[in-house]
Amino acid sequence: MRGLQCATGPWPPGIKEDDMATYENGSTMLRGLPGPPLWVCVLLGLVLIAAGLLVLGDVVLFTVISAIFIGWTAIVAGGFEILHAFWTKGWGGFVWQLLLGVLYLACGIVLLSQPVASALLLTYALGLMLLVSGIVRMLVGIGHWQQSGWIMLASGLFGVLAGLIILTGFPATGLWVLGLLLGIDLLSHGIGWLSYALQPAARAAQ
Repeated sequence: MRGLQCATGPWPPGIKEDDMATYENGSTMLRGLPGPPLWVCVLLGLVLIAAGLLVLGDVVLFTVISAIFIGWTAIVAGGFEILHAFWTKGWGGFVWQLLLGVLYLACGIVLLSQPVASALLLTYALGLMLLVSGIVRMLVGIGHWQQSGWIMLASGLFGVLAGLIILTGFPATGLWVLGLLLGIDLLSHGIGWLSYALQPAARAAQ
């Protein structure tokens, strides 16, 4: 009876029993929503795989395109930050939001005006990030060796190796790393969607 009482009440302050019932019903409805049609999963998987192969076919070109895309993303984010700063300036932090928006805009403009140089810079930053994060993960793995720390150690080792490959081959790596990562990401997403579509449970749900 005590377990039943915990499951049905008392409710936290401000939450009524009717509200909890509505929430539970809504959660059940969300879990019962049908997945996307099988042909959509297959089509999306094939399109993503084709796009990944296309990117891997010319990683230099798509490295530059990646830098341009990141530039436009930074410009859009900067514009949003500036608008948000003026819109909610009564909340405090107006100057910081404004400066952040201007910084985003400046970075985006630089990326668009110098996409090749920006791709090199982004690749160098990626190499440093992988190297530093890999070292940190290795140290954490060694410190927690009794709690399966070898998994974290192996992850950190791969990160360090990837960072060293990028940095030791720089600047040549700056011309293909971003495009290679984009192609691999598209391929993995496409294979993931195809794998989902080929699962017996997904086929049976159609």
